[in-house]
This record gives sequence, C-alpha cells and structure tokens, in this order.
Amino acid sequence: MTLLQFAAILCLLLGLAHSVLGERYILIRLFRRDNLPKNFGSSVFTQQTLRFAWHLTTVLSWAFAVILWHAGSSGISQNEVLRVIAYTFIASGFLPLIMTRGKHLSWLVLFAIGAIAWLSSR
Repeated sequence: MTLLQFAAILCLLLGLAHSVLGERYILIRLFRRDNLPKNFGSSVFTQQTLRFAWHLTTVLSWAFAVILWHAGSSGISQNEVLRVIAYTFIASGFLPLIMTRGKHLSWLVLFAIGAIAWLSSR
C-alpha cells in the first residue's frame, strides 16, 4: 500500500465519521431547537438544507479518496479525474433534489457541473 492509498483510506474514514458523528451529535441536537429559521412555511426546509450540505462534505471526501487511491496505484489520467468529478457532482445533485424535494436549486448547478465534467472526459 502506498502513502496515497493510505491517505485515500483516511479520506473514506473521515467522510464516514463526519456523516455519522455529525448526524448524531450535531444535526439531531440542532434540529431539536425551536428557533430554526422557517423557510417555505416551516423549519423542515432549513433542516433538510443543513442535512444535505453536511453530508455533501462526505461525498466530496469520498471522491478525493477515489482519486488518491488511483493516484497511488496505477496512476490516474485527466479523463479519469474528470469522470470522478462528474459522478461526484451528479451524486451530489441528488442530495438537495431528494432532501428538499427540489426546492433548494443547487441540484441544478451540481448536475450541470457533473454533466460538463462528464462530457469533457470523453
């Protein structure tokens, strides 16, 4: 195992810890408060926006893990990096699309970035 592959494993573990521990010790406790901003008539949109933004960090960490792993083994080409970026942003677009039922429009930008990166990788 190379140092880059070790760094990739650390990225995977960091993302996992960030999502699990953040959900348990920060988000859940934060959402129990009664003074969250009420957007679109309730605090649900605020909660879901915070949740997808929180977990987006994990998705991005895992994308870096993939790049680091390949860089540490056989190497990674520009096209492969672009595909990882494309898949990451497309997957990331589903977070706000599903969690806010499309109300948070970042999914449009995330999908556009993913599509541009994917088309550029061909």
